Amino acid sequence: MLRLMKLEMKKFKLGWYVRGVIIANIAILALLTSMSIVSQIEGDPEIRDPQMILLAVSTLVRATFIIFGSVLIARLIISEYKNKTILLMFSYPINRKKMMVSKLAITATLTFITVILSNILVVGIFFGIDSYFSILPNPFTVDQLMQEGIKLVPLAIATAGMSLIPLYFGMRKRSVPTTIVSSLIVVSIAMNSNPTFPTATFLPLQLALAAIGFAIAYYGIKNIEKEDVTV
Repeated sequence: MLRLMKLEMKKFKLGWYVRGVIIANIAILALLTSMSIVSQIEGDPEIRDPQMILLAVSTLVRATFIIFGSVLIARLIISEYKNKTILLMFSYPINRKKMMVSKLAITATLTFITVILSNILVVGIFFGIDSYFSILPNPFTVDQLMQEGIKLVPLAIATAGMSLIPLYFGMRKRSVPTTIVSSLIVVSIAMNSNPTFPTATFLPLQLALAAIGFAIAYYGIKNIEKEDVTV
């Protein structure tokens, strides 16, 4: 399985993904820093609350990489069906289910890893900037960082699961745009920061959506032999 994953990553040259991750992290960091500076000038303490910053980082990172996950699915799976290159792949003496598992494993694994690393990187750099420029009225506390660290792994697992939901819509329409647009719908549901019911921090909902994503992946793998690649 690992060999198949390595072959898939080599085939699709995922350097674009790494570059995208770097650019996304810079953009998130720039957005948070600029918002904090503006709120400092305007005297708005709420936006500069350390807990709000941690929530914003977590939400923005997870939303970003759910969308990145849909792009991976579009490139690794949907585009191959659309361009009929999947026919060549299925002519290899390799089980179709193993091929699909390897593609979905790449998507979920990369999403999980990038969510964790991006959270650590963005929070770490912002912490350094705040230590030097004192943007926030109160510094991050060890307790806040520990609580965020405890939630990080389950939320990253949930994000990895949610990144697989667009597979269902993409396979139905055999459409790259549909795959990516469906990820935006998932983000709008999962990453809502409405004070009345902030779904972005409601772990049971996050895990329920992840379970839906993993179920979609399971049935996608199970039914791969029945898929009509000529449609």
